[in-house]
Amino acid sequence: MPLYKFKAVTASGEAIEGRENANSKSEILLRLREKQQYPLDVDEVIEKDLGDLKILNKIKIKHIAVFCRQFYTMQNAGVNIVNTLDILRQQTEHKRLRAIMTDLYEDVQKGFTFSEALEKHPDVFPNLMISMVAAGEASGSLDTVMQRMATHYEQEFKINNKIKSAMVYPAILSVVAIIVVIFLLTIVMPTFVTMFEGSGVALPLPTRLLMAISSFLGRFWWALALILAGAIYLFRRIGLTTGGRRMYDRWKLRLPLYKGLSKKIVSGRFCRTMSTMMSSGIPMLVALENVAGAVGNTVVAEGILSVRDDVRKGVSMSIPIKRTGLFPPMVDNMIKIGEESGTLDDILEKTANFYDEEVDVEIQRLLTFVEPGMIIIMGVIIGFIVISMMMPMFNLASTMQ
Repeated sequence: MPLYKFKAVTASGEAIEGRENANSKSEILLRLREKQQYPLDVDEVIEKDLGDLKILNKIKIKHIAVFCRQFYTMQNAGVNIVNTLDILRQQTEHKRLRAIMTDLYEDVQKGFTFSEALEKHPDVFPNLMISMVAAGEASGSLDTVMQRMATHYEQEFKINNKIKSAMVYPAILSVVAIIVVIFLLTIVMPTFVTMFEGSGVALPLPTRLLMAISSFLGRFWWALALILAGAIYLFRRIGLTTGGRRMYDRWKLRLPLYKGLSKKIVSGRFCRTMSTMMSSGIPMLVALENVAGAVGNTVVAEGILSVRDDVRKGVSMSIPIKRTGLFPPMVDNMIKIGEESGTLDDILEKTANFYDEEVDVEIQRLLTFVEPGMIIIMGVIIGFIVISMMMPMFNLASTMQ
């Protein structure tokens, strides 16, 4: 929705300025007249800075968490939805989110329910949140639902942040290793090549191999760069297809070192989302359908949908959950206990908290394997390069003696 800036005069003669989103210039003029304000100038704002690009101005999960927390705080204080959205849109600094909040504010003013207004932005607000808001509106407990949503997305953000933080050191180590190897092969090695060729000393096999690699990199670096860029592009394109995404997600659940972390992340996300929805009064079948879209793994999502089909037939949820083989044994056992005791939502919350802690342990365990392995690989590669360059020098020294 376009953004317009305007200058107007109030009935008392006070000059005012402002900005509002509207479908057209005439809509802004109509709004001003309804407020008994006389427009002097109305122009569309054309913002071309990079901050307005969606890819650089993406609404992340932390923004959703903050929005839910602020919304809950004001609702709990007795502020109505229209005023809540009006306050939030004015204080939000994120440009795209501010524009979306303005849309929500205007839609609610027009008579749409809050959940209906959220549905108009499926690329921003998850189906889970929309379903929860609809349930909260129906039960009159929207503030409680938004509190649960805030806690849910804050926990999701913490887990994602832990994983990203854990990957920083290995990523830096990899980049440094690649830069050092490229420097040695393209800058240092050619200097030694000139010296070796003029010495007349027979070069050992490792040195000849290294010289061939250095020569190839010097002449065809652009081809390697194109191949690397093409491989990354192809990998991403495959990931956008249904079959490709399923294949990648299946690998995540089977890779020797990563599968433990992946299963615990999925298990925690499943238990936490199910607990949040069921504690808000959402039926189990609807909850399972929404959880399938929230676990972040298509293979697990398909398994959850098959669980939903079995539950629809009257089967206890713990039985098909165990049958999928996608979750650790603790998950189906805890679900069984929750079903028998009638406290499934509480049991699922406790299980989610357990797996959140397990994710921390699993990340540290993974790093204990990855970091030393990368250091060893880097040491072997650089050691091979150094030894290959030094061997002819030892031969040359022996010849001179």
